Amino acid sequence: MTIRAIAFDKDGTLFDFGATWDGWAAGVIATLSDGDAALAQAMAASARYDLERLTFEPDSPVIAGTAREAAECFARVLPGRSVEQVERFLDAAARNAPLAPAVPLAPLLGALTARGLRLGVVTNDTETSARAHLAAVEVTGLFDFIAGFDSGYGMKPDPAPLLAFASAVEIPPEDVVMVGDSTHDLIAGRAAGMVTVGVLTGPARADALAPHADAVLADIGHLPDWLDRH
Repeated sequence: MTIRAIAFDKDGTLFDFGATWDGWAAGVIATLSDGDAALAQAMAASARYDLERLTFEPDSPVIAGTAREAAECFARVLPGRSVEQVERFLDAAARNAPLAPAVPLAPLLGALTARGLRLGVVTNDTETSARAHLAAVEVTGLFDFIAGFDSGYGMKPDPAPLLAFASAVEIPPEDVVMVGDSTHDLIAGRAAGMVTVGVLTGPARADALAPHADAVLADIGHLPDWLDRH
């Protein structure tokens, strides 16, 4: 195969999902529930979040969903709060999340661009949050394309945003690798005609990703070796 570009998911791929978002979610629930333990439990149940273990359940719709879908989970049990209000709150809070890169990003991404690869981010987060997170770890300039669910291309598992990346860098989809931590990512990649690589820095296990992936790696730090073998 000829690999000329890589499309990365963001949460669970560039950033370790649990280390970044599990504790953050506990703070969000505490703030929005305002000390009401029953309301906090209802919010957690709606989002499939375990308040005792402080972690999202593997089937949580928040993991691979959009910011709007996360807001819908919380808003359905929050009295007097619209989905739009909750979404704005989550978007603002997400920009200050305690980011935990899956690996040191600047050296890895710099090495990939030095190979002549074009890089993109395709996330179901908002584009604003995605750009804020990439800027916080000083890697924005290494990407040729950054799209969120609200960027006008659609959202995964629809392949449209991945095809938009391929079009933007003028590379055929079959020469692009989609790297992600969820079945949403890999299903979108397969539908786009791309090579698909799963990583284990999100909640999904290898056995869930493998049916949709050409390879499953521990994290994105293993990409250079994988590329050398292909």
